[in-house]
Amino acid sequence: MSSSTPTTRIGDSDLAVFPLSLGGNVFGWTADEQTSFDILDGFVAGGGNFVDTADGYSAWVPGNTGGDSERIIGRWTASRGNRDDVVIATKVSQHPDYKGLAPDNIRAAADASLERLQTDRIDLYYAHFDDETVPLADTVGALSALVDAGKVRYIAISNYSPERIDEWFAVTEANGLHRAVALQPQYNLVERDFESGLRERAERYGLGVVPYFALASGFLTGKYREGVSVDSVRAGSAAKYLDARGTAVLAALDDVSAAHGASVTSTALAWLRQQPTVVAPIASARTVDQLPDLLASATLELSADELAALDAASQ
Repeated sequence: MSSSTPTTRIGDSDLAVFPLSLGGNVFGWTADEQTSFDILDGFVAGGGNFVDTADGYSAWVPGNTGGDSERIIGRWTASRGNRDDVVIATKVSQHPDYKGLAPDNIRAAADASLERLQTDRIDLYYAHFDDETVPLADTVGALSALVDAGKVRYIAISNYSPERIDEWFAVTEANGLHRAVALQPQYNLVERDFESGLRERAERYGLGVVPYFALASGFLTGKYREGVSVDSVRAGSAAKYLDARGTAVLAALDDVSAAHGASVTSTALAWLRQQPTVVAPIASARTVDQLPDLLASATLELSADELAALDAASQ
């Protein structure tokens, strides 16, 4: 990364990341291996260094087994010799062979992820979904032990309730365990539940927020409009936002985007990046053509008035 490339730190960790994370959920799903390599190359060439995946990606695709995205990322870093230049986040609890967050499972899943990623450490390792069948002390203890073993640099939390995050940190303090440094929730201009409890926890515990569905399944790219049909596997998920509120949000995005000569995609991501506690929104690209708008969002600065206008439209 050049000296002019923007970076931000995740919580109080020493992970310095580009303020946009590239989503690896599409690798081996809607982007084949060669396309995935091209997207990763383009992301890095544009200053990016933060890649997000999970051991469960993309087990939902017929013929896939889970770990498909990790394998592609592992082959890419191996072929490029750039592992030390990239911050890789992955997650545990959803791989078909490694479900849940029992300690033995976490240990086995982490080793399997390391093997697929062809690396000796995971930079940021998330508990992907809460597993209330396992005592939190056991889950956090197992994750913390991976840090002690040098297999994980930092641990993180995804899809936990505010109350369970409180419990997570109570257990952490009581047992002298390694602290989580990041939180990955759903958050975007049309999904704002994060602001009613989770954000306060991020502030209280010093968690860097890395939101997923940053573009609301593609709705916030602006390509889903009344009377427009879009050929995408996510079209149904995006279409549900096309109500009066969604239309108002798109109109406000159109105005702000035009003022900056930027795309709707870049503007929606810039709004999210500029929200309190947010470190780097996650967005994925199915094609190299979609990358420039993602990369541009990292340096697009919206004014207080513009942020307020978008805020008002989405309330």
